[in-house]
Amino acid sequence: MLEHAVDRSTFNQVMVPNYAPQAMVPVRGKGSRIWDQEGKEYLDFAGGIAVNALGHCHPALIDALKKQGEELWHLSNVYTNEPALELAQQLINSTFADKVFFCNSGAEANEAAFKLARKYAYDNFGPEKHEIVSFYQSFHGRTLFTVTVGGQKKYCEGFEPVPGGVLHTTYNDLEALKALMSDRTCAVVAEPIQGEGGVIPADPEFIKGVRELCDQHNALLVLDEVQSGMGRTGQLFAYMGLGVTPDILTSAKSLGGGFPIGAMLTTNKVAESFGFGTHGSTYGGNPLACAVALEVIKTINDPQLLANVSNKHDRFRKHLESMNSKYGIFADVRGKGLLIGAELVEKYHGKGKDILAAAADEGLMLLVAGPNVLRFAPSLIIPDEDIDEGMARLEKAIATVVSA
Repeated sequence: MLEHAVDRSTFNQVMVPNYAPQAMVPVRGKGSRIWDQEGKEYLDFAGGIAVNALGHCHPALIDALKKQGEELWHLSNVYTNEPALELAQQLINSTFADKVFFCNSGAEANEAAFKLARKYAYDNFGPEKHEIVSFYQSFHGRTLFTVTVGGQKKYCEGFEPVPGGVLHTTYNDLEALKALMSDRTCAVVAEPIQGEGGVIPADPEFIKGVRELCDQHNALLVLDEVQSGMGRTGQLFAYMGLGVTPDILTSAKSLGGGFPIGAMLTTNKVAESFGFGTHGSTYGGNPLACAVALEVIKTINDPQLLANVSNKHDRFRKHLESMNSKYGIFADVRGKGLLIGAELVEKYHGKGKDILAAAADEGLMLLVAGPNVLRFAPSLIIPDEDIDEGMARLEKAIATVVSA
C-alpha cells in the first residue's frame, strides 16, 4: 500500500459532509481511463456526470488552456475579452440564439434563465405574470431558486421557505400542463431529457405541445440543456432533434469539457430585459474558461463526431440488451446518444448503488439516476474497444449482484 499525504479518510476530516465519495481517489486520467492513488485503472462511463465530453486531458483542450494561461486569466466585467466574444459568436452561429450570458455552472445558467424569464414578463406584461411551471422529477441546480423550480421536493427539505410562484406538473403529460397554465404563467421550464430524474426523454409531440401552449399564453419556453446539450444526444443540442425552438436555453457541463463554465442563450427580444446592472457574474466569461470551451465546441460540432455518438449509443444498447437476455435485470433501456438509462426491474429496486460498487471493484466508473436507473454518460469520443471492455466489466458486476 502506497502512502499518501492525503487520502479518502482526509475527506471526513476536512470537508463538509454533503458528499459521500467512493473509497478510491482518482489522480490521473487519459481519454476514457482513470487511475487512482494505488495505480488501479478504471474505465470511465460516468464522464464526470456528462461533463468530460472529450474524455480526460484531451490534447486540444490542454493546448487551449496552456496558451490562454500564458496570456490573460481574469478581468472584471468592466471589460470584455476575445475568448468570450469568440465563444459567444460560435454559440450564436450554431444555434437559434442572438445573445449569450456566461457564468460558471449549470445552476447559475438556470438561475439567470429564470430571473430573465420573470424580468421579461414584468417588463412586457406586468408583475402578475410571474409563475414558472416545471415538471416533477426535474433537476435544475442547487441554488434556492433552482431547487425550487426543480421537481424533487427532497432537495428543498430544510431550506424553506422557498421562492413562491413555482408550479409543477407531470412530464410528458400535455393535458396536465394545459390545466396548470394561465395568463400568470411567465415560463415553462423543461429538460429535453430528464437526467437526474431517470433519463426520461421528452415525447416529441409533448414538447411541440409545450411550445404551442407557451405561445398561446405569451410565456417563454426555457430548455435546460445542461446535461443533454453539447453533442450528448448526437446533435449539438437536443432541441434540434425535437422540432421546437426555445426562447431561452441553458448549457454547462460538457460546454467546458471539464473546465467550469455555464451559458444562457436567448433571443434579442428577450435579452433586452437584462439591461445594464440587472444581472452579473464575477468569473462568468473569464478568458480561461472561454478559451477552453471555444475549443470544445469547435471539436464537438463536427458532423462525423456527432454521427458517431449515435453509433456508439447502438453499441451500448446492444451490450445492455445482451446482458438483459442473460440476467433479466432491466425493465427498460432508454435515452438518446450517449445519455443512456437502464432501469432495473422491480426485483432489483434499490440495488443501483450495489451495482455501482460492484462495477468499481471491476474497474468501471458508472452513475445512477435515482436508486433504480443505471446512467451512462461517457466521453462522446470513447473508443469502441473501451465500450466493449467496460461493458464486460459491468456484466461481471451485475453477475456478482444477481448471485448475492
